[in-house]
Amino acid sequence: MTWLSILVPVYNVERYLEECLSSVMEQLPAEGGVQVLVLDDRSTDGSWQLMQQLSQRWPGRLQLLRHERNSGLSAARNTMVDAATGDYLWFLDSDDKLLPGAIAGLQAIVVQHAPDVVLCDFRVWRERARLKHRLRGEGHRRSFDGPAGRLVRDRGRLLAGMLMTGELHAWSKLSRRALWGSADGSGLRFPVGRYFEDMATMPLMALRADSFFYEPRPWVAYRQRGNSILATMTTPKALDQSAALLPLAQALQGRPELQQPGLRLALAHQAARALVGAMRHVCQGKLGDAQPQPSVLAERLRQNFRAASPLSPEELARAYLRRGWWLRRRKFLRWFHAMPAA
Repeated sequence: MTWLSILVPVYNVERYLEECLSSVMEQLPAEGGVQVLVLDDRSTDGSWQLMQQLSQRWPGRLQLLRHERNSGLSAARNTMVDAATGDYLWFLDSDDKLLPGAIAGLQAIVVQHAPDVVLCDFRVWRERARLKHRLRGEGHRRSFDGPAGRLVRDRGRLLAGMLMTGELHAWSKLSRRALWGSADGSGLRFPVGRYFEDMATMPLMALRADSFFYEPRPWVAYRQRGNSILATMTTPKALDQSAALLPLAQALQGRPELQQPGLRLALAHQAARALVGAMRHVCQGKLGDAQPQPSVLAERLRQNFRAASPLSPEELARAYLRRGWWLRRRKFLRWFHAMPAA
């Protein structure tokens, strides 16, 4: 039986791909049971040719897929979700890598507890790590704020813990394939053509889960690249960032989880972080385009916050004060009320 599918989307990562896949191959269980799907999204470098070479190095261990045309990260992941056969899914970006013991650690948790979702920590991976990076704790970043090392059946607690850290990336959240449903339109898939796709999708996945297990050990090395797709902000990126939590807010309407104070604060806090991240670029004139007008765009960002957050700006500011989060309150109010230069 295939208990795990590891999904690796590939686009112009020839420089990093071998190291990524080697980190997987080196720890595959001898008894099998792990499917490794690698999909080329029509790379323009030598990624596809390298994939073919690596499949010959590890015969029968890699399952290669290729899109007919470049369709983006979300579409690549969606294609692999549809092709996966494992009970659990692990999304792994092709410029990152698995740390030693990751698959064995996951297997032990699955065998003993069989949770719907397993969360793991990560470390930031830099080619030139400096002292300041170590002081920031990049060697071990938490992906979850909540109970660790045990099975928990509390959907609201799962969502709150994910949202409070803001680490909503797909590769630190391993999930049952059953949570994603079928490809007939009723299942959960990543939004094609949108930025911040993880922020829009992973909370919705968590909302379908009945149980989770948080393992506070780094299982993934996240490569920090200066030329990533989000290194520069544009108007579409700013709008997608501020609107990423709207599907979750809509899905939570009328559900008992939304009455949990911890979840209400966490969702409002993450909506505020998304607003601040986008508003900073708008007000400082750092967008790579000029449409719409900055003042119009800023108001749209504020509207998205109000629609996503269960707390009003005033309620969130008071919540920050009660917890002594003075700097967070100051930053949020500054950028919420900021007006871009004409």
